[in-house]
Amino acid sequence: MEDNSKHSSPEVKKLSDLISDIKIAMLVTVSGGNSLHSAPLVTQGIEADGSLWFIISRASQKASDIQNENRVNITYSGSSTYVSVTGFAELIDDHPEKVRQMWSKGYEVWFPQGPNDPNVQLLKVEIEKAEYWEGHSNPVSKMLEFVKLTTGSKHLKMGSHGELNLRH
Repeated sequence: MEDNSKHSSPEVKKLSDLISDIKIAMLVTVSGGNSLHSAPLVTQGIEADGSLWFIISRASQKASDIQNENRVNITYSGSSTYVSVTGFAELIDDHPEKVRQMWSKGYEVWFPQGPNDPNVQLLKVEIEKAEYWEGHSNPVSKMLEFVKLTTGSKHLKMGSHGELNLRH
């Protein structure tokens, strides 16, 4: 994932740190009839303003949903990190240099003509807020916290939880 958050706010830096090692995210869109639709995708980059970038298919349900309702949720789940991002999606055209910058050979499965494939669509999500949960990744720490829980200890610390406000 391309990280352009080096010169950003502490909130954007924290979000970047939380999601940088998580390869696959789930994008939740609002489909026709107000039902929710989830689909996996790969985060291609995070900008200094906190915007997230993705490559999707122009013919996908994601693109169709976003044309009708641009409010989205993106979830990330790592070994001990969970992040829920809400924001506004925008389908971006006419940025072939951005497509080439984010392109990897793996996309050729979906886009056989490469970065110039007419179905390639850029998706930018301007983040409104993010909520995160961080737990212990060390198995011994998890076991000690479980023992505290089962013995009735009142001093439990199963990880941390926070919210990041990234409104522009």
